[in-house]
Amino acid sequence: MENKKRLYRSSTDVKIAGVCGGIAEYFDIDPTLVRLGWVIFTLMGGAGIIGYFVAWLVMPTRD
Repeated sequence: MENKKRLYRSSTDVKIAGVCGGIAEYFDIDPTLVRLGWVIFTLMGGAGIIGYFVAWLVMPTRD
């Protein structure tokens, strides 16, 4: 049986919607680094805010 890795919003590591926590779980990295990346991305033109909301809408929550 295949072990498919899926991207979900985190239900345990949540600050706003669990998007950064889910990305950190998927790539097995520290969620603080992902959050810092989102902040930097947002400060460089504001596209990070739009990207976060799109990810919030598109990524399913882990049950």
